[in-house]
Amino acid sequence: MTKKTLTAPLPDSKMHYHLLDGLRGVAALMVIIYHCYECFPAESWIIGHGYLAVDFFFILSGFVIGYAYDDRWDKSSTRRLTYWQFFRRRLIRLHPMVVFGILWGVAMFWIQGSVKWDGSRVALSAIMIAVLLHLFMIPEIPGAIGEVRGNGEMFPLNGLHWSLFFEYIGNMIYALVLRKLSTRWLGIITSIIGMGWSVFFLFDLAGYGNMGMGWTLDHANFWGGMLRMLFPFSVGLYMSRVFKPIKIHGAFWICTAIIVVLLSLPSMGSGDTAWMNIVFELACVSIAFPFVVLLAASGQTTDPLTTRLCNFMGDISYPLYAIHYPTMYLFYAYIGFPQTWRTPAETWPWMIVLVAGNIALAYLVLKLYDQPVRKWLSKLTSPQTK
Repeated sequence: MTKKTLTAPLPDSKMHYHLLDGLRGVAALMVIIYHCYECFPAESWIIGHGYLAVDFFFILSGFVIGYAYDDRWDKSSTRRLTYWQFFRRRLIRLHPMVVFGILWGVAMFWIQGSVKWDGSRVALSAIMIAVLLHLFMIPEIPGAIGEVRGNGEMFPLNGLHWSLFFEYIGNMIYALVLRKLSTRWLGIITSIIGMGWSVFFLFDLAGYGNMGMGWTLDHANFWGGMLRMLFPFSVGLYMSRVFKPIKIHGAFWICTAIIVVLLSLPSMGSGDTAWMNIVFELACVSIAFPFVVLLAASGQTTDPLTTRLCNFMGDISYPLYAIHYPTMYLFYAYIGFPQTWRTPAETWPWMIVLVAGNIALAYLVLKLYDQPVRKWLSKLTSPQTK
């Protein structure tokens, strides 16, 4: 029996991939833990590759969007989808949490004292500009008046929204271009994008030494983010067309173990061997993550515990991801960032509070804001009840 939820914009007549929901929640949780350590020296990180969860999200997004919508553009379809209907659905799915994340970011910025990381005071007019641009997902230029934190983020009130910016771009490219391609041509285009993606990161054209980019318009960081979205999103979309399930038992727990291990591994190599880290990350995104999606899409939840866990993790995954970062700014300020006066050994109780608190907040926001608002917007913009 399929479960209809507001968090899963799939057609009601199709099977729902509960395990993919659960893994999305697992990856979101790994992101939070990674961010708890991000401001400390890299040797103290316990989630060394947490930023790769974003690439996993993009693969999931391509797979789910292709599965949900690919067969609904045909004029002969009884449930034909127009451009307006598609973009309306995606806006209703994504933007309410963007708005909440902005307001939450403003609140945390105010609590922090409305200052940049260098301690300089930020004018109210600059905060208002940052809010306005963020509402319309217009990224900030480093050093511009609305770049209120002073560290170059596209969306300084809630830095993680850079990935939602690219998610919107991916959705537009899908509707305008990719969904029109035959499976053969989609595979060819995905391969071409993959070659560009491999060259960009393997030769470290942005000079970062890893794939953790896309959060700023500075230098090649933006194009790194674009490739981080384009390739895995296209891979996921292609997989949704050629996917054939395999027999597997315990898929959720197997996939969870793979994701946790891969994201937890420390950075590899240094100096002349720094290329090892990039190769590992490329292998994760191009081989391991698609394999995980294959396993999860093939599996079923066969016991009540796993079913409830997957549903819960899937439900809170997007709110958890979209709103947790503003509280991280407060945590970074507490430990003295960028000087980092305190150590993980001194601050681990606060990390537990951060993780647990954000999970609780995500659940409350889901039930009291996100689901009601999306339900209201759906009724407001569509005369028919889906």
